[in-house]
Amino acid sequence: MNPLEAQLDYPLGDALPEAGTLMDVAPGIKWLRMALPFALSHINLWLLEDEFDTGAGRIRGWTAIDCGIGNEATRAAWESIFATQLDDLPIVRVIVTHCHPDHVGLADWLCARWNAPLWMTTGEYAFARMMSAGLPGADGTAMFPFFQHHGLSDPQMLEELKGRKSYYPTYVPAVPQRYTRMYEDQVFRIGAHSWRVITGFGHSPEHAALYCAELGVLISGDMVLPRISTNTSVFAIEPESNPVQQFLDSLKKYITLPEDTLVLPSHGKPFRGMHVRIRQLNEHHAARLEEVLAACRTPQSAADIVPIMFTRRLDAHQLSFALGEALAHLHKLWFDGLLQRVEGTDGVVRFQAY
Repeated sequence: MNPLEAQLDYPLGDALPEAGTLMDVAPGIKWLRMALPFALSHINLWLLEDEFDTGAGRIRGWTAIDCGIGNEATRAAWESIFATQLDDLPIVRVIVTHCHPDHVGLADWLCARWNAPLWMTTGEYAFARMMSAGLPGADGTAMFPFFQHHGLSDPQMLEELKGRKSYYPTYVPAVPQRYTRMYEDQVFRIGAHSWRVITGFGHSPEHAALYCAELGVLISGDMVLPRISTNTSVFAIEPESNPVQQFLDSLKKYITLPEDTLVLPSHGKPFRGMHVRIRQLNEHHAARLEEVLAACRTPQSAADIVPIMFTRRLDAHQLSFALGEALAHLHKLWFDGLLQRVEGTDGVVRFQAY
């Protein structure tokens, strides 16, 4: 355990749900994990006991929060859960925290499999539909010239990035054609308890975390993670964005929650010590911004900043997020008036301290 983790409390210790099983984490809340074929090897999903009004009457069952990626292995893992872990009760609702493939990938399959409604914020639902459809500007091909514009020139890496043009539709083959909107401060019941929506920005368009004051539980999605800082990237579809600032602003919403809140994150283990973790995340980004500003004493592209922020060898999947994150930190400093941005005669954008 690294020193930052040691400052947090992990009430379940090192216990993890075994493949195909559920683990109780709070009254009426069960934890399951699905494998991911990335360096980030898993996603945590949650099943909550529910009694849902279908319009034709109330039905007991489970609300699923997040879905896993759309591949055969994840579908098979879900089928095992259905067969052995649900006490012969159906999935009655699917809630998705945000539009990234590990969260929304199997939403269409789950909703169709159980005739269950999808609940998302409008920003996340719209982006998921747009990216799954591969619309121009939102598809993987837009990434290639955008990254070149920000200094990526390695021929091998550029070639590998070309292979990611179908990344999103591969893992999110479809998104339900209907949804129920979630929004900031909305309160609704899941089973015996009321939950409040807390939206967040910077990591995704309109991320939804869920907080239950009665249980003292926050289902944090990717907004508050115990071991890593969630990715904040500038992408081709929104090239003038300031996601680091949006993320830091969003973290302030969680300071009002009790310190002993049990945080159920999408990656890593359930923990307590949210205020400590928020302080750590603020310090982490402050340190990254300081080192990026120091590097920009001479002109730097986002590609130049990547090896400063990420010292390990990156594959194409990791590089796409690393370059977006490097640009996001440059953008915050630029928006703060500490850097100037200039496009060179070679077509590459570089940033330099005033």
